[in-house]
Amino acid sequence: MTGESFIDVDFCRQAKHGQVVAGDVFLSRKIKEEGRIITVLSDGLGSGVKASVLANLTATMALRYTSSFVDVRQSAKTIMDTLPVCEKRKISYSTFTIVDLDEDGKTRVIEHGNPPLILLRGQTPVPIERVSLTLDTWKDRVIHYSEFAAQLGDRIVFFSDGVSQSGLGRVGLPFGWGPERVTDYLRRQVAGESEISSRDLSHKLVAEALLNDGCAAKDDITCGSIYYRCPRRLLVLTGPPFSKERDGELAELVQIFNGRKVICGGTTAGIVSRLLNRPVTMRLTQFDPEIPPPAVMEGIDLVTEGTITLAKVAEILERGNPAEPKRKNPACDLVALMLQSDIVEFMVGTRINEAHQDPSIPVELDLRRNIIRKIALLLETRYLKETCVRFI
Repeated sequence: MTGESFIDVDFCRQAKHGQVVAGDVFLSRKIKEEGRIITVLSDGLGSGVKASVLANLTATMALRYTSSFVDVRQSAKTIMDTLPVCEKRKISYSTFTIVDLDEDGKTRVIEHGNPPLILLRGQTPVPIERVSLTLDTWKDRVIHYSEFAAQLGDRIVFFSDGVSQSGLGRVGLPFGWGPERVTDYLRRQVAGESEISSRDLSHKLVAEALLNDGCAAKDDITCGSIYYRCPRRLLVLTGPPFSKERDGELAELVQIFNGRKVICGGTTAGIVSRLLNRPVTMRLTQFDPEIPPPAVMEGIDLVTEGTITLAKVAEILERGNPAEPKRKNPACDLVALMLQSDIVEFMVGTRINEAHQDPSIPVELDLRRNIIRKIALLLETRYLKETCVRFI
């Protein structure tokens, strides 16, 4: 990323009532060297395991072809030719929506079978000019292709028909929720919280669709959301500098950094406290037997213990569902700050902490640095965050 924009991508999914596996699939891929993020929402025919296999196959192929700029018609033809034919319905397809967005706002969209995506600029829906394409071997299926320039603050929301058809046949929704009502709902959410994240917006939309179905989904319900905006930055300081003469760099960074700030480690907090004359006060309102309690310092959003807390952060991120109900402790608080941020910058001190390992062990094996590298990798690969790790 250039640092001037960020692509916030997330989704929410609810399986059809009575099904363990959802037939909708949402995949994302970040091509870092090109500044692109590609997202695919695929809805497999039917529901359950069979639909999930179809959707996974479709979404995987769509990501591969879109990443390589393969012609739209050729990509769609290959996908449709590959899918097996349903014995009962004699059709062989999985719907898909593909959004290819780069850091400059250039957007390509390919849609087949899913409800049309919604582009919101602020609270205003923006019409999208779509070109209809047909295939020689699949003349009964129409593909819609569009290109547009996204602006900072734009939101792109797309979903399976489990959203637009939710509530079908119920009082007040004889034909389902419908794209217009979905758009109105999204507008109200943005009006109520102008900086609402993609995670929160997609979760709210799915929750409302589920409510339309009487809290028993009649179909798989999935919503993907993209928020193209200025980046939210987080600074994580951990560990004292290798040379004490460089302690002042930590204090200076705290003062000039534009974003949220976290300090992990008592020694690091002590350095910043001493140089900036900001007292550190323990906060004993949080108690967790596994994680040391946090502290409070003026101008710092979170102050925690070092290695134990960071190891727990890595564990939570690796588990893969940090949105699940969790205990209130500094590790969970730090995960929340990371997921609310777009660019996470780590400043890692390289002075060996004798409390954690023998100083004679090679520096490459330093526990703290290895944990930070793991956290950064997880944030980039699983959560599509930008990270920067610097050593001091």
